[in-house]
Amino acid sequence: MHVPDGFIDAPVSVAAGVVAAGAVAVSLRGARRELGGAGGESATGGAAGSPTVRPVAATPGTSAGGERTAPLAGLVAAFIFAVQMLNFPVAAGTSGHLLGGALAAILVGPYTGLLCVSVVLLMQGVLFADGGLTALGVNILDMGVVTVLVAYGIFRLLLRVLPRGRGAVTGASFAAALVSVPAAAVVFTGMYALGGTSDVALGKVFVAMTGVHVLIGIGEAAITAATVGAVVAVRPDLVYGARDFAVRPLQLRTAVVAAPGGGTVPSGQVHEPASGPVHEDASEPERASASAPETASASVPEREPASAPTSSGPAPASDPASDSASDPASDSASDPAPAPASEREPAPEPALAAASSSRRPNRGLWTGGLVATAICAGVISFYASGSPDGLEKVAADNGIDRQAEDHAAKDSPLADYGVESVSDARLSGGLAGVIGAGATLAVGSTVFYAVRRRRAAGYAAEAGPAPGGPADSGQEPV
Repeated sequence: MHVPDGFIDAPVSVAAGVVAAGAVAVSLRGARRELGGAGGESATGGAAGSPTVRPVAATPGTSAGGERTAPLAGLVAAFIFAVQMLNFPVAAGTSGHLLGGALAAILVGPYTGLLCVSVVLLMQGVLFADGGLTALGVNILDMGVVTVLVAYGIFRLLLRVLPRGRGAVTGASFAAALVSVPAAAVVFTGMYALGGTSDVALGKVFVAMTGVHVLIGIGEAAITAATVGAVVAVRPDLVYGARDFAVRPLQLRTAVVAAPGGGTVPSGQVHEPASGPVHEDASEPERASASAPETASASVPEREPASAPTSSGPAPASDPASDSASDPASDSASDPAPAPASEREPAPEPALAAASSSRRPNRGLWTGGLVATAICAGVISFYASGSPDGLEKVAADNGIDRQAEDHAAKDSPLADYGVESVSDARLSGGLAGVIGAGATLAVGSTVFYAVRRRRAAGYAAEAGPAPGGPADSGQEPV
């Protein structure tokens, strides 16, 4: 759906460029939050057996979310570039290709996703003469802003109503991508109604554009769902749009208590005596040893001095353990009672465990993504459909392209996705695809790392060293 130069007149193209530039500026600010860290959800124990879920805020610029999302965003941009080369047939004499707005928004966030699509469109227009330079704003608005907003909104809405799980994430991504493509076709029809350079009935343009792009949307949905499903299956924490939906919250079950004489027993054997705190049921030999004064006294030195009762003489009246020691039926004659659950040291926050597991290296995903990108751009692209895409077909059939202009970069050595000096068509197209994907990866990664570092620097400047804090004492915070 790359709009060439001359399809839309100058006033509408300029207006679309202004809107697109504003959207990119907003996305640069929004991407700082997405690349600088992302909060998730963690389960914190409430009452026993009923854990509650609360959001966990991530420190901007320092969380694992930003460390994961920044390099992934560059890879997503390169992958979209590569897959856009794979035109697939959708009807007689018509083909379609991935737009990528839905895929990028779901994987790396809506703001970062728009930047991904913008980088792809810029590389295609400058290096490969694909999509007009004067129509760059039209293309970013149509293929970027519209698809990202529509797809991400539908995706998040569906996740709120579907059962939590990976299947819901994949299904929601399919539906979101499916709707985003005809939505972009409708927006193009609206821009053509405002500034089309050829006199064509608007009804014909609308019917033709929406009809063919519904079919293209099916292909877009399949590619998006397959990609998101593959990522969420191995690293659900890397799917930005579903970090709080892909995995069920962790639940804490802390029912293990210490048995008299050391060791633990299964939590199902816990009972509460008529008086005193909760203890575990002990075996008969342990009860016998607990009721024997000499055995209890012998076991006292093995305990911590601060917590062990004295073996000679009665305990002070204010010591609650004296009541238990005088009761021969009590199983805590010599051992201090375990602290109540509310006074014990709290278990580690599930978010910390989740963050620790999510910090595992991305080397496998990166390698797989790069290999898939290279194969799509350098090998499979040779077998892509040679039929015109949806917009080109509709324009040719309805006379929309009568005022089309030659591309300013038509003499580029990579124009039309081929290396000018290479005569072999297979090798020429493969090299062009790999070069384009590499250039997109380099430019995209540079932009995203710069955005993330600026976010981290801004956060550090706002926070500053706290007086008397770790920065002054040289000690690590506990």
